[in-house]
Amino acid sequence: MMVDLVEAFYHIKYNPFKYGGLFCSFYSGISNVEDSLLLAPLVIPLCTHPVYGKVLSNSVFGENRKSTMWSIFSDRQKLYDLQERFDAFKPLTDQSIQYCIVNEWLDFSDDYMSLIYCGRERDLLKDNRNALKLGKLFSGFQIAEIYSILGVFPR
Repeated sequence: MMVDLVEAFYHIKYNPFKYGGLFCSFYSGISNVEDSLLLAPLVIPLCTHPVYGKVLSNSVFGENRKSTMWSIFSDRQKLYDLQERFDAFKPLTDQSIQYCIVNEWLDFSDDYMSLIYCGRERDLLKDNRNALKLGKLFSGFQIAEIYSILGVFPR
């Protein structure tokens, strides 16, 4: 009985309908990254991380100042649980992306193995600033560089 209750709370908190906007925001902010689909498993673990969620929300992207991968992820000790979070959120990531594609919020490009934000639902972007900033942060980097800096291994 108690296990069912805990499982029900888990499904309420972590459901693909809730996290669809996170991926729309991320893919609306990312640019100049080939095979950007491979970055999707990093979105939920980093944007909902207790430490890096706050760090991302305080990051700056403007003409005068710009946060970098090295300034945001400078303390590698805080990334100790990222691989575990990466693995645990993989099914939720897959379901959220499917939900976004079905609703035509994201489109898949097989030429570049990338997801592209369709721009139809602007309301999805307003509450997901961390994901938008993460997309801007990853822009211009190679996939291997990003995974290497974060110390995460795709499985």
